[in-house]
Amino acid sequence: MSSKKQTDNHAAEVRIAIADVASELAFECPSTPAEIREAVTAALASGNPLVLNDVRGREIIVPSGKIGFVEIGQPTERRVGFGTE
Repeated sequence: MSSKKQTDNHAAEVRIAIADVASELAFECPSTPAEIREAVTAALASGNPLVLNDVRGREIIVPSGKIGFVEIGQPTERRVGFGTE
């Protein structure tokens, strides 16, 4: 039995800055970075809201006119212990 959690290689970490809001939205999305980039580009081009889901199934909706920036990255594995790798 393995104690290591299985992670989805397609999940991406997303940070969205929203105009006139001091904090950012940060969540893990089950979509690939390419799919997220495509959704952001389509929302900005059309003026429709950006709609993404997080890994828990919640829906995040951001008005495209309020998007400051979107950062897409790979989720980092959380390390436990005192190793210095």
